Amino acid sequence: MPFNVEPNTINKLKIKNILISQPQPAVIEKSPYNEVAQREGVKLTFQPFMRIEGVSLKEFRSQRTEILDYSAVIFTSRTTIDNFFRICEEARVNVPETMKYICITEAVALYLQKYIVYRKRKIFFADGKFDNFMELILKHKTEKFILALAEPHNPEIPQTLEKLGLNFRSLVFAHTVSTDLSGMNIRDYDLLVFYSPNEISSLVSQFGTEDIPMIAVLGENTAKAAVEAGLKIYSKAPAPGVPNIAQAVLMLMDAANKGEELTPIEFSHSHKAENFIKAQEAKPVKRSRAKRKPAEESETEKKGTK
Repeated sequence: MPFNVEPNTINKLKIKNILISQPQPAVIEKSPYNEVAQREGVKLTFQPFMRIEGVSLKEFRSQRTEILDYSAVIFTSRTTIDNFFRICEEARVNVPETMKYICITEAVALYLQKYIVYRKRKIFFADGKFDNFMELILKHKTEKFILALAEPHNPEIPQTLEKLGLNFRSLVFAHTVSTDLSGMNIRDYDLLVFYSPNEISSLVSQFGTEDIPMIAVLGENTAKAAVEAGLKIYSKAPAPGVPNIAQAVLMLMDAANKGEELTPIEFSHSHKAENFIKAQEAKPVKRSRAKRKPAEESETEKKGTK
């Protein structure tokens, strides 16, 4: 029987069938969902809602940009790393060892080892938080940046870089397209877990918004996309006490299995780009101080004027 979401609350629901919009992990024991999988009677289905297609060399060249004209590359995902180096190989571009790489997380930075000798390159990474990522980029503001993107993308990063007056060029290295899910009955599941706004778009375009099961999301932008589509979110990560989406799913399962009333969470989008720019503008301007003479000289001068 299809699962129907009530308009405001859900009562006495047992979460047994969970659909996760990611590829199935090679070893579930090493997956964040291992604890979820161990729950008795729980069935996990891993099904990507999107797939990535790298741009062709012809498409890249139509952007009319020479990679060697730039001194640093900004990466926000492993997908853009794969396709950046693929394009470099196809275009016979020998990336110099002086190239800097600015990555949103350590995991993305470590992925560079697939293509370069990590210790010989200048690699920097943030902790995944928007403000910290922007601060990291600002530390290298004299560089000429390539912002490597997959289309469609979140506009916050390029908009912020532009407002900061940095020298950069956004380049598309891949396209994200919806996976064909026509053979799936989405309403057979009790909970859907999404990781990106693009996955929300894929869901809505293929299944509409009526009678959609409960949704758990990773990230503020995914939550924003779900709310704007008219969907209700019942769990979100990261959040206070909820470091990752697997933990958010476990907490929701526990509440549901205890028969607790489940209510959609309130969500208000924080404008990260605007807030960061305002914070930068509010910082006091550092003024250069005149060099003071050493104390010994000052004493000598005093004696000479007596």
